[in-house]
Amino acid sequence: MQFFEVFWSITIAFLFLAYLILLFQIVADIFRDESLSGIFKAIWIFFLLVTPYISALIYIIVRGAGMSKRSVKVAASAQQHTEEYLRRVAGTQSPADQIAAAKSLLDAGTINESEYTQLKAKALA
Repeated sequence: MQFFEVFWSITIAFLFLAYLILLFQIVADIFRDESLSGIFKAIWIFFLLVTPYISALIYIIVRGAGMSKRSVKVAASAQQHTEEYLRRVAGTQSPADQIAAAKSLLDAGTINESEYTQLKAKALA
């Protein structure tokens, strides 16, 4: 194979991969859009299967601005859920609560006196 044949093959493979990524983004956006009825979702999917390149181009032209807004909305929602989860998991115990929890572990025999002292010092720090 010559250089240009290899270059052309790589270019075609890259463009095909870029199209597949765009197609997955469009399908995800179709199902993400709450304002679009089920009939119109089915029509878009049908045209994406029958005439993939033209319908993808039309979708980007007609609904491209809304597509980016919905992506931003989903990303912000995911960020908010992640922050809520981290707050819930990390907990916000006061030093007194941490010392009380360590004392209950000491009383139960789970930890020894030196470990209790370390936990108490960490809570007060």
